[in-house]
Amino acid sequence: MRIPSLGVVCGWFENNIIDPFMVIIRRGTEPKQLAFSAALGSTLGIFPIVGISTGVTVLLCGLAIPILGSRCHPPTVLLLNFVVTPIELSLILPFLRLGETICGTSHFPLSSDALKKVFTGQASTQLLLTILHALVGWLFLAPFILPLLYVLFLPCFKLLVRRFKPKEAPLRSEA
Repeated sequence: MRIPSLGVVCGWFENNIIDPFMVIIRRGTEPKQLAFSAALGSTLGIFPIVGISTGVTVLLCGLAIPILGSRCHPPTVLLLNFVVTPIELSLILPFLRLGETICGTSHFPLSSDALKKVFTGQASTQLLLTILHALVGWLFLAPFILPLLYVLFLPCFKLLVRRFKPKEAPLRSEA
């Protein structure tokens, strides 16, 4: 297997993350709307059931847009959902353990055999309850994560929008 060079990785990152992000920033969207949408996309993007977080985000975003109206910026929600995928993977275990604690159950012993059973469709009831515990942990923390991320993102987006807002074309006076 050939490992991609740093130039290929940087090019991919620029084309798939930076360029769409800059298009969003330059469109003149309000920093508050961008911060809320980024916080919402990040919170939904760390949904602890791997493989369905994008579907859940699209579904919830589809529900949130009519409810939230102009306060939600769908491209930002979906971009941040994509960007936080590595964080999603690293938070599955903490969400699982928190859910087990909330539900008052013992810790499920994680093993490669349990993971193999999930991928082959032979998951036991105990394993399905474990996935439910991770969901409970996420549901418990999501109402705290969303406002915290909003507070963190707002000054960043204010700075970015101010720095990269499109230049207004000078008005021509006809003489």
